[in-house]
Amino acid sequence: MLKNQIKTVILLGLLTGLLLFVGYLIGGSTGLTIGLIIALTMNFGSYWFSDKIVLAIYKAKKAPKNEYPELHKTIEELAKEAKTPKPKIYVIPTETSNAFATGRSPKHSAIAVTQGILKILDKNELKGVLAHELSHITNRDTLITTIAATIAGVISYAAFMARWAAIFGGGRDRDSGNLLSLLVLAILTPLIATLLQLALSRSREYLADEKGAQISKEPKGLANALLKLEKEARAKPLRFGSPATSSLFIVNPFTAKGFITLLSTHPPTTERVKRLEKMKI
Repeated sequence: MLKNQIKTVILLGLLTGLLLFVGYLIGGSTGLTIGLIIALTMNFGSYWFSDKIVLAIYKAKKAPKNEYPELHKTIEELAKEAKTPKPKIYVIPTETSNAFATGRSPKHSAIAVTQGILKILDKNELKGVLAHELSHITNRDTLITTIAATIAGVISYAAFMARWAAIFGGGRDRDSGNLLSLLVLAILTPLIATLLQLALSRSREYLADEKGAQISKEPKGLANALLKLEKEARAKPLRFGSPATSSLFIVNPFTAKGFITLLSTHPPTTERVKRLEKMKI
């Protein structure tokens, strides 16, 4: 628990510092002040509302128990096994197959699944995926991941605006210094934000795989699910939302090619499957 808290402080501190740097590049000391206000507001707001923000971004709707009885039953059984409160259940209206967990604590948590994942996974595979997401909740990974994704999303948006400013000659002046600042903002800051997320995300995924397999007692089911989901993500990548939130999902829902795959917030699926296959439960 203490280790996770220390990681939370470090990651949020670095991401907040990066956001302040972005503010300074955009508007000097005034931008730094604005960035500080934004950072403080976002860290406070993200703690209380980040789960609602992410669920809204992906158009997630509450899953009525009468419409999704098996989904509710499975999560109830897993929550009982994990000795944690049952999270709220949401469904995302997309054929892309994926799932994520969010919330600031086990008592204020939610698991969201896509319509697509409910169609392609069998009972044991889905059970493995839901146990994986429940593990993120019990490990309290969901708070840090959601807040980090929210801040990284703002940084990515600022970088996007900076690229347009560079293309059309925006900024306070047209001198080389300003152009260099815009290029740093447009290219380096989102890369650094991604690396900061990456620092925690991969080890978190391995831990959730292991604990999820123990809760569900279905390491093979989870392994098979991961292979299916990766294949589906390549065939049907998510067409809405933000890549900055990709670390929330069980597999990256967005298309990643070439060098970008080295910066993935998720470990290689083959390695995850290999570790699960070695588990004896």
